[in-house]
Amino acid sequence: MGSLAALPLAALADRAGRRRVITGCAIAGLALTAGAALSPAFWWFVLILALARPLLSATNAVALVVGAEVSAMEHRARAVSVIGAAYAVGAGVPVLLRAAFEGVGFRILFGLALLPLALIPFAAARLREPERYAALHREPPPATSRMRSRIPPGRRARLVLLGLLTAAAGFVSGPANTFAFYFAEEVRNLQPSAMALSVLAAGPVGLAGLLVGRWAADVLGRRVSAAVSLAGIGVAAFFTYNVGGAGVAIGYLLGMFAASVYTPASGALSAELFPTSCRSTAAGWLTVAGVLGAVGGLALFGFLADELGSFETAAASIAIPVILISLLYAALPETKGVELDSDVPAGAL
Repeated sequence: MGSLAALPLAALADRAGRRRVITGCAIAGLALTAGAALSPAFWWFVLILALARPLLSATNAVALVVGAEVSAMEHRARAVSVIGAAYAVGAGVPVLLRAAFEGVGFRILFGLALLPLALIPFAAARLREPERYAALHREPPPATSRMRSRIPPGRRARLVLLGLLTAAAGFVSGPANTFAFYFAEEVRNLQPSAMALSVLAAGPVGLAGLLVGRWAADVLGRRVSAAVSLAGIGVAAFFTYNVGGAGVAIGYLLGMFAASVYTPASGALSAELFPTSCRSTAAGWLTVAGVLGAVGGLALFGFLADELGSFETAAASIAIPVILISLLYAALPETKGVELDSDVPAGAL
């Protein structure tokens, strides 16, 4: 829930600049994460990570905005794919280290955040404001006006709809991934090594999904690619918990593939639907929507699994609604082949 603070942090990038927000949030977020290694007690650990989480969530949200803004129309889905792949690699390294060095303590694991923290100054020195954003802010606004980053009234309906779809993705993927390992080992009696192999396989599977997603977003269109892959995440979640023992590992990998296909299309669409003046603000709202969806999915899944004693029913309760909601992508405009801000009147960026 600490990620909710990512909204004002991401919105700040529309006023203070993408570069300043990315570097500032990355430094502060990684420093806090490393500081969690020194936690004297559990709740100190929780508090420190709650402070770090919105900073890192805002970094990710604004990074996707920058990736879209520095890319030509025909390369935008590819840029989103590269950022998604980088995020996956960063998230996977600690998991692999923990598996390779059995018994490594949390202090060492979280202390490793000092390594990327040390690289931030070198990356920041090479990071420039996107020309699109710089041009918008090159001339100071008239004395009678004030630069705003609010979502224009004409774009709010699409933000609400896109927020609902983003929440749906979190609603199913949050609990489906969180409970998969417990379900595999405690309910299906799979060996931990089986799921460890699934984690290793998730790397190439996810990369393949990003490549397919980039192709689909550019050829088939953003809407259909996002809709089909979102429905695929729901189908994979249902499969994971409603098929035999091997179905858990297979469903987990199918979910990773579908989520990776979803990333380029949904990321490009999210950037292309909003003008430069409020693109980071919209990204902040969508981050919040994803968090709320994941929290809601976790709560519902856990409640039903406890009350009904059935992971299968709990999985169906989160998967089926998301499969149906994916159809709402048809209500959004298609942005494949559309340049950023091309539908925004001059002076209203």
